[in-house]
Amino acid sequence: QVQLVESGGGLVQAGDSLRLSCAASSGTFSRYAMGWFRQASGKEREFVGGISRSGGTFYADSVKGQFTISRDNAKGTVYLQMDSLKLEDTAVYYCAAEATSSRILIYTQQRQYHLWGQGTQVTVSS
Repeated sequence: QVQLVESGGGLVQAGDSLRLSCAASSGTFSRYAMGWFRQASGKEREFVGGISRSGGTFYADSVKGQFTISRDNAKGTVYLQMDSLKLEDTAVYYCAAEATSSRILIYTQQRQYHLWGQGTQVTVSS
């Protein structure tokens, strides 16, 4: 069973940048479409963005132009580069993976992902 481990979270100031990583413990990483979600305190988990097996990306409107997702299949890792962070970006960030035969599909719904990481806290202060 593939396990996902996020890292890179922490406490930053508004306007700073942060890069999250999500590493897969085993398996053929290139077979998976990957996604990032976040959950702020007291709110439901929401889609941040996703990346297809071929590297195509799709973002939620709230982070478009601010966040960038990339993947390194050789390292079995997906990244979430977060720039110009705002107070409202404070949340626990989760990565998710779903095996697919499609090289271009990007999943945007939580129910479409069967593998999840444990989450990493990102706190943006003023």
